[in-house]
Amino acid sequence: MALPKTHHTKSKTHQRRSHSAKTKIQFTLCPKCHTTIKPHCVCPNCGEYKGKIVIDVLKNLNKKEKKQKQKELKTSGKDKK
Repeated sequence: MALPKTHHTKSKTHQRRSHSAKTKIQFTLCPKCHTTIKPHCVCPNCGEYKGKIVIDVLKNLNKKEKKQKQKELKTSGKDKK
């Protein structure tokens, strides 16, 4: 079995691993409903991505919830513009 000739110090090990540090996720605002979302992802609140509706968020809601969600989307769009 092969063995290293010299001992790697803690500092050398840490220097090698320095690029592996975790970074914080930067959040952005949805241009339509202004909720926080991860960049390059579909907005879970309004279902829009790059100005196009990708997900129908009203599809699985019942009649009462659907009406409330439509009202909420209309008012959030007017307030933020």
